[in-house]
Amino acid sequence: MRTRVYVISAIAIVLVLAAVEYGMGRVPICKCGYVKLWHGVVYSSENSQHLTDWYTPSHVIHGIAFYALLWAVARRMPVGARFVTAVFLESCWELLENTPLIINRYREGTIALDYFGDSIINSVSDVLAMSFGFWLARKLPIWASIALVVVLELTVGAIIRDNLTLNILMLIHPFEAVKRWQMGG
Repeated sequence: MRTRVYVISAIAIVLVLAAVEYGMGRVPICKCGYVKLWHGVVYSSENSQHLTDWYTPSHVIHGIAFYALLWAVARRMPVGARFVTAVFLESCWELLENTPLIINRYREGTIALDYFGDSIINSVSDVLAMSFGFWLARKLPIWASIALVVVLELTVGAIIRDNLTLNILMLIHPFEAVKRWQMGG
């Protein structure tokens, strides 16, 4: 019974996320008119518009990080309640990430020159990726979770010259040298 309450709560949070984003003017799916399982072109107006992309691993890492954080600060809380909390936190990030403030910050300080925010389907998919990361962190030994984060960060960084670490760095304090390197210079 308790598991059902957690699942229903998490689904409700995601539905509220989708409704609020719709109210914010976010498009339900890519303006291109179709949905792809994977969109691998970072420098494209379709980035963050489909189900998954090169930034999906960052959301898996969010799940691992939320699991670790909530284990550290709320370990007595049932894991289902911690999961619902993680879904709430990720949904809050998705809302913040899709405000003009953050969208413009990405455009000004990072390599995301054509970034127009996420489609609703991409935001929902990002929450699902976070949920997968949370589940992985719960099931894997700590060393394996850490190794997975390192592998994801290094792989994505090597392929697209961006990852969660660089994304955070460039949002907080853009470095021109990092931006030049990300753009291939």
